[in-house]
This record gives sequence, structure tokens and C-alpha cells, in this order.
Amino acid sequence: MTLHSSGHRRGVVAAPHSATVEAGRHVLAEGGNALEAMVAMAASIAAVYPHMNHIGGDGFWLVREPSGRVRALMGAGPAGSKASPAFYKEHGHDQIPPRGPLAALTVPAAIGGWMLALEAAKALGGKLPLDVLLAPAIRSTRDGYVATRSQVELTRSKLDELKDAPGFAETFLVDGKVPEEGATLKQAAMAATLEQLAQAGLDDFYRGDVGREIAADLERIGSPVTRADLEAAKAWVAEPLSTTIGAGTLYNAPPPTQGLASLIILGLFDRLRVQEAEGFDYIHGLVESTKRAFRVRDRFVTDPRRLTAELDRFLAPAFLDAEVRKIDMKKAAPWPSTWSEGDTIWMGAADASGLVVSYIQSIFWEFGSGCVLPKTGVLMQNRGASFSLDPKAANPLSPGRLPFHTLNPALAVLRDGRIMGYGTMGGDGQPQTQAMIFSRHVPFRQPLELALDQPRWLLGRTWGSSHTNLRLESRFDGNLVDRLLSARHDVEVVPEAYSDTMGHAGAVVLHPNGGLEGGHDPRADGGAAGV
Repeated sequence: MTLHSSGHRRGVVAAPHSATVEAGRHVLAEGGNALEAMVAMAASIAAVYPHMNHIGGDGFWLVREPSGRVRALMGAGPAGSKASPAFYKEHGHDQIPPRGPLAALTVPAAIGGWMLALEAAKALGGKLPLDVLLAPAIRSTRDGYVATRSQVELTRSKLDELKDAPGFAETFLVDGKVPEEGATLKQAAMAATLEQLAQAGLDDFYRGDVGREIAADLERIGSPVTRADLEAAKAWVAEPLSTTIGAGTLYNAPPPTQGLASLIILGLFDRLRVQEAEGFDYIHGLVESTKRAFRVRDRFVTDPRRLTAELDRFLAPAFLDAEVRKIDMKKAAPWPSTWSEGDTIWMGAADASGLVVSYIQSIFWEFGSGCVLPKTGVLMQNRGASFSLDPKAANPLSPGRLPFHTLNPALAVLRDGRIMGYGTMGGDGQPQTQAMIFSRHVPFRQPLELALDQPRWLLGRTWGSSHTNLRLESRFDGNLVDRLLSARHDVEVVPEAYSDTMGHAGAVVLHPNGGLEGGHDPRADGGAAGV
């Protein structure tokens, strides 16, 4: 669903759930700015799309201010003070369990990011009170929200992994069974938490009554995150990574996110000088650029306090010019790869003042750790399961260390005067889908609606399989598939014409004439709206 720019002069929002779109649109209609709208949306989407994100997760913001300054707000939580390799070995594990209390090992930092966003919103003239911003989420959790197709399907497919996690069945099942699509579900404890935060302030989540209850529940279930860890939690402001291509300057979030990979892909693809979208050169060029980018990412991206290289050098013309020469436009490079799962949401907001926000919020896997804390209703992420217990790994576990994040919101300042915030969910698919959306819409001039609708691919390992391949939605032409096979791509055509595996993407665009445009993915349950 896409909005054309002409009818929207005040603001526009895009999100994967219709209730969240309305929450953001309402804030804009009440005179709020794009940052305030996004805080309302961040709370709402945690309430109505809990399989993809929650207040027990992390979040990253790219904010382009009216002055032209672009900043990254980093809501990433570190490993708990008890989370050490010895702790897991004492519990009989040689790797971190992906579900349950031992998977809930990092501090949830999304709300810390909301706090920074509201500080920035106020500095730009935002005046809406917190209780107004949180009201849609409070209503959804207290009075009920409708279970979407994706929540029901993921509850069913992941039930064996999740059903024994503390609090999961009580919160997300109905009489012990997977809910029907369209069923009304409630999160009463989360509603009470949001009401408390609306009155006491967001800092209460870490250093007040809510933080005390979170810590007590975490201790009760056996998580290595402590009260002191919550009290020490702080989101931070960072300089974004950036690179310049023919169309303009591209921005993305710095480590511990994989924003570097997203920028490298587009930097390389720009240099390939592909003449048109959708053909062999287009797909092959982006896939091969992805392989080069992921090799850099997997070697160098880690906790920003522990980087072994200056990452800007990988975005400089000298490096990109040398890398693009290593791409064979007739033959696929071999592809042994690590792979990251991830379920996430991306949302965008822009307003007529020139404020553009690209935001991503996640609990890592579907339903995260599966652990719902009974006193507060917080669904804890399992982002820390991406750590390795091997001290020689790129992201080894140690107390206080930040895990690697697939999350990366994107933003572009284009030479033609447009400002574009864009992104997607989907783990390793995020940089790939970002590249498809951007390249189709900007250099190849496809309308936003078409760029979001076009068939997609994903280079990465299929769930439950160790086999690495290139998966394509079924709408691709058979002759194109044959060409990819003949170029030695290991191709699999998935049965779905629109596959959730390929991400839920969206974008907002501020035009130089003040017009605003937004769109969201037909693969999701949301859309875009403006005032």
C-alpha cells in the first residue's frame, strides 16, 4: 500500500500493521512531529505485532533533522553481568540456548532509544505528552488486539521451541492452543507497565518500579541479567556510517549493526553500471555485491568498542573501486556463509519540517526468547544467542559486551533533493531487500508502490537446513531462473509469489517541494498514511 505525495503536506508514516499506521497518523494530525509519531508507533507495534518485536527488545534510529544533520540513536543492550562462558558451561551448555531464560541474556534497550528520540523531538519543538503517545499501545494491550496471519502462522510453526518458555503460553496461546487468525488477544501486564511508564516516565523501565519488577522476574526465571545491569543501561547517540554514490549520500547505522554491509552493497552495485532493473545483470550484480559485503561484515563488525579496523575505509572509493573489479558479471562466486535469523519491524515517518525518521525494532527470532515476565508483561529478546562461547570468534560472549545486530535502518539524501528513509525486517535479508527497494525506486525510477511489490530474492540458508542457496519468489520468469542457474547460482524457487521470508519493507520520502510519500510491503499487514 503506497501513498502518492501530492495529498500529504504535513506528515507521513509507514508501518507493517494498520493499527500502528493509525497511531502514527493520529500523532501527526495532533500536531506532533515525526519523532513523536515514531515513539507512538514503536509502542503500538510492540503491542499488536509481538511475534516480530516487543519492549523487551532493541531498536535503532536514523534521524535526519531539518538542519540537515543525520544522527543514529542506538538502543542496543549489552550482555548481562552474569552472562559468561563459564555461566553457560555450569548449566551444561557448549552453546547459548536460542530460547528460554538462558537466551534472555541481554538488557532490553529499545525504550532507552525512545528516551533519546523524545529528547530530540522536544529540541525540535515537540510538545505532545507521553501518555498521549503511549495511549494507542495501552488500548491495544488492555482492550485487545487482533491476531494477524503472520502471528498465528509463526506461533504454530515455532510452538515446540516456545511453549515451555516461562509466560509464553499464558500470553500468546488461547486455552493452551494456537489462536485463530482474527482472535482477540490481550497483554494485560504489558498494559499496566505502559500505563506506569506514561505516568512515571520511560526511565522507570530501567531505574524505577518497572525496572525493579523486571529484575525480580529475570532473577526468578534464571536469566543472567541483573537489576544493576538495568540501572546502568543507556542508549547513545552515534555518527552514522555513510557513503556517496551517483544518486546521493547513503546513511546507515554503525556497529554493532550490519549497516556497513548495506552500504557496501549499494556502493558496489552503483559501480557495476547495470543499465536496467529486473534482468540477469540486475539480480546477479546485487547478489554478487552482497557476497563481497557480507565477507567484510562477518570479519569486522562487532561491538563498537572492540573494532579492529576503521570501517570508513570499506566505504571509501578506493576500497569499493578495487572490490567491484573482483565481481565476475558472468559467473557466480562461491558462497560459503554464516547466516543469521531475525524477525524485526521497520517503520518510517517524515514531516513537513524536514524531519525524516527510519526506525527498526526487534527481539531477534520470532517471539525472541519466548519468556514473558509475569509482573510487567515484557517479552525478552534472544539477541544474545548470536554470541559465541568460543573466545576466538568474531563476537565472543563476555559480560557487558554488545552482540552483533542484523538491524540496520537506512536513509538517503538524494541529489535531486529528496530525502528517503527505508528499511525492512529479515535478518541477513535486510541489506539485500534494502538494496532492491532503493535501486528499483531511485536509479531505475520505479514508483514506490512497484518497487515494494516486485519479486524478491534472498541469499542465505533456508530455515532448518545447512544448505546455502539463492531463493527466489515464484513470480520470476523461468528464463531468468535458467540464466542464473547457468551462471552457477545455486537457485531455489520458493512456492510463494509473496513470501514473508523476503522481508516486510517500507519507505517514506520527503520531496523538495514539501510533498510527502510513504509505502509499505504487500507481504505485511500494514501500509502508510499521511495528513
